[in-house]
Amino acid sequence: MIAHLLVALLSFAAPCYRPPVDAPISVPFVMPACAWCPGHRGVEYSLPAGTPVTAVQAGVVTFSGVVAGTRYVVVLQPDGLRATYGMLGTASVGRGQTVSAGQVIGASTARLYFGLRDAADLPVDPTPLFGVWLGRPRLVPADGHPPRAGPPPRLMCAAA
Repeated sequence: MIAHLLVALLSFAAPCYRPPVDAPISVPFVMPACAWCPGHRGVEYSLPAGTPVTAVQAGVVTFSGVVAGTRYVVVLQPDGLRATYGMLGTASVGRGQTVSAGQVIGASTARLYFGLRDAADLPVDPTPLFGVWLGRPRLVPADGHPPRAGPPPRLMCAAA
C-alpha cells in the first residue's frame, strides 16, 4: 500500500506555468502565520500600465469584476487551484468563459497581483510553479556575416 502511494507521489508532476507577464516579481509571496496574520498571499509585478496579462493555465473564469475599486479575474484551473489576477486595468474575459493557457485575459495597471489558492482556500506560493524562458546561446560569426537565427526559447521548469 505504501509502495503504491510512493509511486503515485513520485509520478505526480508539479505544474509548470508560464508567468502571467514578462517582468520580474517586485513583491514576493510571504505565507502568513495564520489566516488573519500579515503576509503577502501572492506575488506582485511592477510593469508599464497596459501590459497584456495572460492566463498561466487553462480554466474557467469564476469571477471578473471590480472589488473595492480594484479589477480582478479569477480562473478555476483543472489542477484544482484558483488563479487570481488583480490590479488589472481592463479585463477581456467574463464569468463562465473558458480560457486557454497563454490567452490574454486583460491588461495591467502599473502593478499586477497574481495569487493561487487551493481547494481549502489556502494561499499557495506560485513562485516555484513558474517556468523560466531559456534560449540557446548562439555564436556570432567573426567574419562579419549576420548570425543565424536561433531556435525559439523554451519554457524550462524546475521539474524538468
